[in-house]
Amino acid sequence: MISAQREPFCAWPGWAHVRIAWLQTALVSAWFTFIFAGADWVTAQRAVRVRVHFDAELQIPLVPSFTLIYMSIYGLFLIAPFVLRTRREITSLAVAQTITVFIAGICFLLIPAKLAYAPATDSQLGIWRGLFRFADQLNLDYNLVPSLHVALSIVCIEFFAPRANGVGKFLLRLWGVLIALSTVLTHQHHLVDALTGFLLAWAVVKCVQGSQH
Repeated sequence: MISAQREPFCAWPGWAHVRIAWLQTALVSAWFTFIFAGADWVTAQRAVRVRVHFDAELQIPLVPSFTLIYMSIYGLFLIAPFVLRTRREITSLAVAQTITVFIAGICFLLIPAKLAYAPATDSQLGIWRGLFRFADQLNLDYNLVPSLHVALSIVCIEFFAPRANGVGKFLLRLWGVLIALSTVLTHQHHLVDALTGFLLAWAVVKCVQGSQH
């Protein structure tokens, strides 16, 4: 008996699908900008800050080369329409991302926090200075718990995983772990931020995917 051939993980879905996916990405990006920048602005007007780090975390070394992994989240966004090749899948991803951003925004307002790491110096950053400074500017100042960088990465990965074989699933989830690790090794987030980002993504993915069955 010949088994059915598995669909490729990535494939060209046609321009119509790509346009729809890009439109949804633009809408989610606008929503993200409104919530993320808005919460950061509100926190900047407040004097109270919540401590979200452990003293031992301040000994975690800065590894500027991990900025490459940190920025690889945008690769996940770019490949989405080539992995999720049905309207339902790409819309479900957008819904999950929208919910994730909304919940994180509430948390940012409830937990006004600030990084405890010392600012990185140019000598520490070396050849990674330009990319690191760019990533740091995108990250703003106060939105820490949960890490949306981790949460949105994991949401994408968990939506992609059913399309992958066993090895592919492992590599995707390894990518997610490395992105989470990069948020700490580039001193953009503390450990609790990364952990809560994972938990938020897991809960949202389970709810959105569960509602479709």
